[in-house]
Amino acid sequence: MAADQDSVEFAIPVRSEDPKKSEKDGEKPEEQTEGSTSDKDKKDKEEAKDELSEEDAQLKGELEMLVERLKEPDTNLYRPALETLRTLIRTSTSSMTSVPKPLKFLRPHYEELAKLQASWPDSPSTATSLLQTVTSAVGLSTPASSDDKAANISTKSLFADILSVLAMTYSDTGKRETLKYRLVGGSDEDPGLWGHEYVRHLAAELGEEFLARQAEIVAEAEKKEKDGSSIVSEAKKDDLVALALRLVPFLLTHNGEADAVDLLLELESIELIIPFVDSETYARVCLYMVSCVSLLPPPEDKQFLKTAREIYRTQKRYTESICLSLRLGEIEGIKEDFEAPKNPHMKRQLAFILARQQVFIETEDETLSEILSNAKLSENFRRFGKELSVMDAKSLEEIYKTHLEPTRSGAPANVDSARENLAGTFVNAFVNAGFGNDKLMAAAEEGNSWIYKNKESGMFSAAASLGVSLLWDTDVGLSHIDKYAYAAEEYIKAGAMLANGLIHSGIRTEMDTALALLSEHTESKSVPLRVASTIGIGIAYAGTQREDIRDLLLAAVSDTTLTIEIAAMTALALGFIFVGSCDGEITMAILQTMMEREEAELKEKWGRFLSLGLALLYLGRQDDADATIETLKAVEAPIGKQALVLVDVCSFAGTGNVLKIQEMLNHCHDHLDPEKEDDLHQAMAVIGVALISMGEDVGAEMSIRQFNHLMHYGEPVIRRTVPLALGILSASNPVLTILDTLSRYSHDNDLQVAQSAIFAMGLVGAGTNNARLAQMLRQLASYYNKEPDCLFVVRVAQGLVHMGKGTIGINPFHTDRSLMSPVAVAGLLATVVAFTDANGFIFDKSHWMLYFIVMSMYPRFLITFDESNELLPVTVRVGQAVDVVGQAGKPRTISGFQTHQTPVRLGQTERAELATEEYISYSHVLEGYVVLRKNKGYEKDEDDKAKGKDKMELA
Repeated sequence: MAADQDSVEFAIPVRSEDPKKSEKDGEKPEEQTEGSTSDKDKKDKEEAKDELSEEDAQLKGELEMLVERLKEPDTNLYRPALETLRTLIRTSTSSMTSVPKPLKFLRPHYEELAKLQASWPDSPSTATSLLQTVTSAVGLSTPASSDDKAANISTKSLFADILSVLAMTYSDTGKRETLKYRLVGGSDEDPGLWGHEYVRHLAAELGEEFLARQAEIVAEAEKKEKDGSSIVSEAKKDDLVALALRLVPFLLTHNGEADAVDLLLELESIELIIPFVDSETYARVCLYMVSCVSLLPPPEDKQFLKTAREIYRTQKRYTESICLSLRLGEIEGIKEDFEAPKNPHMKRQLAFILARQQVFIETEDETLSEILSNAKLSENFRRFGKELSVMDAKSLEEIYKTHLEPTRSGAPANVDSARENLAGTFVNAFVNAGFGNDKLMAAAEEGNSWIYKNKESGMFSAAASLGVSLLWDTDVGLSHIDKYAYAAEEYIKAGAMLANGLIHSGIRTEMDTALALLSEHTESKSVPLRVASTIGIGIAYAGTQREDIRDLLLAAVSDTTLTIEIAAMTALALGFIFVGSCDGEITMAILQTMMEREEAELKEKWGRFLSLGLALLYLGRQDDADATIETLKAVEAPIGKQALVLVDVCSFAGTGNVLKIQEMLNHCHDHLDPEKEDDLHQAMAVIGVALISMGEDVGAEMSIRQFNHLMHYGEPVIRRTVPLALGILSASNPVLTILDTLSRYSHDNDLQVAQSAIFAMGLVGAGTNNARLAQMLRQLASYYNKEPDCLFVVRVAQGLVHMGKGTIGINPFHTDRSLMSPVAVAGLLATVVAFTDANGFIFDKSHWMLYFIVMSMYPRFLITFDESNELLPVTVRVGQAVDVVGQAGKPRTISGFQTHQTPVRLGQTERAELATEEYISYSHVLEGYVVLRKNKGYEKDEDDKAKGKDKMELA
């Protein structure tokens, strides 16, 4: 009972208060809810008054009193009133989660204050402190504090600064009054003193004002009918840039690196950021700038790269700097970066990066010269294979796994053994590439070689496969190839010449062995021997830009008495050697040939390689190709349009340029009759979309959508090329969605579409050992067991997927996907262009063109060395690369990692980082060859010490 009474007594007062409150407001609450609006307004006003706390009411009264003082005739009251206003506003702007109270209370007075400020006369500041007077009289000077600076500005300027802050909450869109009053005030004060939101507001209005001034200049130029190319003169943006440079230090020190870069980008003055970047901010600034490059139009993209490189140089970050010089393609900049460090170990690291990009710089240091020549690539690759236990040669059956192929009812497969053996040649070469111990060729017994199990052109490819099997091993490999170099059969001899070129791919030797062996056959009367020698030289010296080789080969391009096959293959070889060089002599020779030869000759299947040779000269050179493109417009034969598209595509390869992709898609929209008009340029345009967008993730994703549309609505020539474009877009990167798409295309009614799709599956999975893809290809082998051509492509694709037993990739992007290798792009593109007419090349006598892919092949490893150039096994974490651009703090750069001991294999989208701080890397990216140094300040964790102690006790 007592408990019940207590509970009742507790409940009664709570319930009794409600009616009292309602009675206070009005006796009849029900009527009040339906009462007149005037009652509501009165109530709202009363509540608004009640909302103001005592402090707020006091602040509001004080602010209104200060505003009244500014209206009074006594000018002596103005400055103290303004300084009090400034203090009140500043103390409230430290946090911007809500509108600060002073700004809120002053908002109704804004227009009145603006008129007042405009009516005041200009007068210099007279406020000087006693201390300043004394120090100036004595001749001493003291560093000016922010308060001193504030004291030195005139009263009207101080008023303008305060209005600039108030304008944030009042100003209408488009008036830019925050910026207007800041410029009118002309204060030397740090804008950051007014808070972060004020700085951001100013930055936004600076960009708008700059665009408005540009528009004015253009409008004036149009009125006067003058050229408006120099849109904004320096005088027009000087005041804006000066103010922007006051904001940049504040943004950089308050985690606003991206805002600082964007601000100077809008004002077209990005190079001015360099002096403001320090050791704390350079990493985030440069990371953001470099990631913006693919989204910027020329010439701003190069300007960003140059600025980022300059920042890296000032911070002595040599590996990052040399990577940007390589992206810019400036050989002088590359030499500067290479010569800059005095530390020999850093120089070795830079040499490894240059060797990966196949850029050679003359140096007297033998160690560096050996690294730059890639002389130890074969030795290190085999050591890597030994660590992974993949040294043993694989047989064809181990790759095909025919016992796992789903059996199909019906008659046995009718596949000619010559075609089957030819497929075996390529599979054996790709799978055992670089190890030099395959059972069919390199380790075959005398007289029992696989070559003799092939016919004619099959012998050519079989002999050439030795160069792939013994890839990069110039010491042992040449003696193996030499056995076939003097064979009686023309095709075997030609294959041996190509093998000599393949084995030297990406390798330089002091003796110039490849040139010595091949140059004597470059004028041979035998077409296969001449073509093989020429292409062999092209592959061996790709990217070297050697003038003596140009002099040796160039005559064959211009000589119209030679067949178009020889001229086209010579042009292609020169394209490989001078890739991305814009060489004028070769350009003129190829253009002259296009104009002089008969149209019927140029229409032959070989014509496309004449165009490709020309296009490769401009790989990645963007606007440098304009003159050549204009000349090609004058070539009336269909080859002119093919060449025009290819040159345009190659010059913007890997840039992600949206306008060029739209141009290429425009070519694909035309519905041409292949019997009346040549439609090969459309195939090149489709490949072009992939080639331009492959360097940029967003662009690549958008391209895949466009390819889906092209497959639905495109002409047959376009549909046959789309799978190949997907192969380029995702080389050695088996993305599930792309694999499923290609799997669907591989069952297409058009056999040529299916063949392209199957080959593209090989490119996408090249060197990955992808189990899902291997299973798909086994099913396709069963599905096409009665189609010799399709089965041949399936077998080649199986060889590509298991390339180097899973240790070699073909993707042209490396160093954390930041650098594009021109030589690798050339090899990949040449292989795909050969496949645009698979019946004319790959299924005919030119299947050896599949070996163009060798130029793109490179081991997917991470090998670590110590400072004495010895192998140093360290623990690393390997996981999927994560984009951390613009993220706050120090976010993890990899996700879902596994811990391994180096040497370790890296996937195309994977990234590695050191698991402990015991060693410090000389390179900013753990990929390929990396030099490490011992961290002197490293101490083992307690856990590690405990583990070590336990081991000692157990011992």
